[in-house]
This record gives sequence, C-alpha cells and structure tokens, in this order.
Amino acid sequence: MVQPAKSTKGPLLDLLHVGCGQKRPERLPACFRTPAWNEIRFDIDSAVEPDIIGSITDLSLIGDATMDAIWSSHNLEHLNSFEVPLALAEFRRVLKPNGFALISVPDLRAVARHIVTGQLDKPLYHSAAGPITAIDIVYGHQLSLQHGNDFMGHRTGFTADSLGQALCESGFPEVRVHTGSNWDLWAVALMPETSEEVFQHLSGVMQ
Repeated sequence: MVQPAKSTKGPLLDLLHVGCGQKRPERLPACFRTPAWNEIRFDIDSAVEPDIIGSITDLSLIGDATMDAIWSSHNLEHLNSFEVPLALAEFRRVLKPNGFALISVPDLRAVARHIVTGQLDKPLYHSAAGPITAIDIVYGHQLSLQHGNDFMGHRTGFTADSLGQALCESGFPEVRVHTGSNWDLWAVALMPETSEEVFQHLSGVMQ
C-alpha cells in the first residue's frame, strides 16, 4: 500500500497523478504545485518510471480512502468505453471522504464541429509533442503511435454530458464539467464530505 508522506510540519496532502507520463512537475495544475502536495505518480508505462505501475482500471496497490486528490489528464479516452466505469469506481474508492478528482479529456463535440468543415489534418493547437490535429484527438497521437507507443491510442470519447453522467453514475455526489480552451473538457468530482469551496478554488485551473 502507498503510505502517506510525512513532514516535520505535518502530513502532506497526497495527490495520485494517474497516467502521469514523464516526470514534469511544472505541468501539474497550479493548485498542486505547492509544498502542501505530495505527488504519487501512477502509469501503465514502466518507461516513464512512475512510483506505481498499473492500469487506472485497477488501483488495487492503493488502499481505500487514502488519497486527498486525483489528477487525471487525458487518460480516460485511452480506455474502452466499458472500462471507464471501472476506472471511475477506482478513483472514488481510493479518495478520502473529503477528497476530489480533477479530470480532463478531449471534447469530442468541439472536435466534431471542426471535422465537418473538412479540416481533419489541420493542426488545432500546438503541444509539447508538436502540432495536434483532429485525427490525433479522436484516435490518439499519430506520431507517438507511429513510433510504437501503443499506449497513446484512443478507444473512447466524451462530450460534457457523457462525462458528467459517467462520473455521477460512479457515485460522485457533486460533479461539474466545463469546456476548456484546447478542445478539451475539465471536470471536478467531489466526494460526500468535500466542501463545495473546491469548485471556487479550482475555477482558475479549469480552462
């Protein structure tokens, strides 16, 4: 089991960073880039040297109600649609009663509007991995797949409504989904004892 990190100033808040990729603390949302948070890196790809190796559909190496927050950036779309409820149930299981999950995924509705104009291969934006096209968003980053990284394939997708519904059906009592600025969706899912002040705290992050 993962043991919470300790500090001479008191226990840190444990952040489970699922699908973490290469270690880049500067790419964490600003709310997690403070001394209060202890990042626990979780990824299916051993090459990125995570703290824990595994699939987000099975977080059995992590104890129940041990994490203060989960950060999931562009991970759920890599699952088959029938696996999404498994992953979300695991998120809820490992979160403390006053924890929360911050999630981002591609916005298929926004991308579809672009696709119908016929601009399938035109870059929509530039990322650290290079230009991102509609094909990359729908099917996975093509350059990474070309280089043999099969973990980058996409197997499902979301609209704001479907993401919110999936989170609610997984037992999160309060969920809010917002449209981002890079053809993405952002969601915050609260546990039963989490203060709604979290929404205000994260308002500047979800964009």
